[in-house]
Amino acid sequence: MLSLLRAEPQAFALFLDIDGTLIDLAETPDAIVVPDDLAKHLQAVSGKLSGALALVTGRAVSYADKLFEPLLLPIAGLHGAERRRANGHMDSVDCSADFATLKRSLQRVTADWTGVLIEDKGAAVAAHYRQAPQWQSSLEAVMRSALEEAGSDFALQRGKMVFEIRPARASKGAALRAFLEEEPFAGRRPIAIGDDLTDEAMFKAANELGGLSIRIGAPTDETAAQETLASPEALRTILKQLATS
Repeated sequence: MLSLLRAEPQAFALFLDIDGTLIDLAETPDAIVVPDDLAKHLQAVSGKLSGALALVTGRAVSYADKLFEPLLLPIAGLHGAERRRANGHMDSVDCSADFATLKRSLQRVTADWTGVLIEDKGAAVAAHYRQAPQWQSSLEAVMRSALEEAGSDFALQRGKMVFEIRPARASKGAALRAFLEEEPFAGRRPIAIGDDLTDEAMFKAANELGGLSIRIGAPTDETAAQETLASPEALRTILKQLATS
């Protein structure tokens, strides 16, 4: 990837997941640590690509922006349910009163499940069990029941020690394709980098479009990614080299 972007920066567009990809995972979503120079390096790499760098994340855009402030990159949040284009236009999704009630219900049901964390993402809700793997089966059953209550406009997304109810129309792959229909991404080959099941749609889209897909973590047969990087730190090192070269 490093050699490709150095040799032909105007030929590629870079799409990056955040948690587990740019930033090391933590015990809870709010416990992540953003390296001091990461935003600076992202800004520099974006400049070398003439702005063709986007974040594609399960986080809400408002939360992701706080991680890298004052930097505001093109971004797809909530797995693509909301998207800020390169021109600054924001495509968002509202949280209905019924969905807000459902989120409060999940908080109540799991209140005594020590180690389970319900993360309110606005138009999505995630149930984390990284600190309480013993609750996995029970939590999945509760989330499946909540999905039925939410209706056909929503889908259940599995991830690393998390179940999430998100808008059904959301897809990281669809978000990548949408960016590539707009400047400055149009006409470029995508490089998609992620670490989780939620990134597989992005990997598949990049592959189908003649690009490159890279998974953070150990090689596995259960991924569409063409290549792997060992860790978020390895990716950050590459970004630093690109930013400072």
